[in-house]
Amino acid sequence: MEGINEKEEAQKGSSPAELGKWAEIQDTLKKRVITVDDFPWRLASQSESEPQQQQLKYVGGVDVSFSKEEPSMACGSLVVLDLLHDLRLVYQEYTCLSLDIPYVPGFLAFREAPILLHLLAKMKKDASPFYPQVLMVDGNGLLHPQGKSVFYSIKCPYQLSPSLYFEVFPWPGFGLASHLGVIANIPTIGVGKNLHHVDGLTQSGVRKLLEAEENKAKGIITLRGNSGFIWGAAMRSEQGSLKPVFVSVGHRVSLETAIEIVNMTCKFRVPEPIRQVISVWCFLLMWKASRISTGGSTLSMSDHYSAVLAAFVRFSEQFQQQLAMLACVSFPECSHVVCIAKCPKALNDPSIKRI
Repeated sequence: MEGINEKEEAQKGSSPAELGKWAEIQDTLKKRVITVDDFPWRLASQSESEPQQQQLKYVGGVDVSFSKEEPSMACGSLVVLDLLHDLRLVYQEYTCLSLDIPYVPGFLAFREAPILLHLLAKMKKDASPFYPQVLMVDGNGLLHPQGKSVFYSIKCPYQLSPSLYFEVFPWPGFGLASHLGVIANIPTIGVGKNLHHVDGLTQSGVRKLLEAEENKAKGIITLRGNSGFIWGAAMRSEQGSLKPVFVSVGHRVSLETAIEIVNMTCKFRVPEPIRQVISVWCFLLMWKASRISTGGSTLSMSDHYSAVLAAFVRFSEQFQQQLAMLACVSFPECSHVVCIAKCPKALNDPSIKRI
């Protein structure tokens, strides 16, 4: 958790009037969140009750990361995987820019959402056939401390029964996944690697739940707060693991469906859409480091491949292979990078120029 000094530092540059405006916008957006399944597709596990419904195929992942050397430098990344073809990467895009919007606890989305909205808008403008049907966000949705509203949830017309109903309950939170989903009008799922302390839920408390004898064999632990509200779920890919990811509703997806989709896309601890989007920005930051080492040149990435290869030395063999494969996907002309994916020992090749 942040200390008082860190919070004061984070809010520098944000006037009370600006924060008040953000709070007003946030409160308005909260009331538009839909917490039930609201989409025209179905999961492969569901019966084909509606012939016109297509199976979920394209699952996206988004993340925004910042350079430690230049905190204002942000890299937003978007990847799309094909769920019906072994989670094959079919699309990736990124944008890097300098931000002058400060980080304010509880209002992270106002800093990061515009970057991700830009990537989604570009994809729509280009009429990409891979536009995601559901989006995983490296962050939280309802599992977030910022929220106090009461709202109505309307059952969508895509359900088997088209009738409407109203569901009223104290609004839990409004993290980046919900913020992005409402503005982009896309089903979103929050996938966090760290737990927000809300409604009596704490890191130590969740750890005790994971260690409890009756839960040791469970892969999914429901996160119910002191109020009785279910904020999300802790999911672990290996039995007995104490390092789960935290899944929460973002927008237009129920918690049950969110859990099922995350489970379908997990090969390791973190679901593939999030794991791969994180790998993209790692590669970008390495490339940025290589540009700095060559005097900040603006040459293409393929012209700097030797500097990029040198940066791989700082990573483990497994990560080297993963990033090398990403390089080949992003920049096919860098065919010489393939040798690293097949033989990491190529890094010791004296013919490769070191920077």
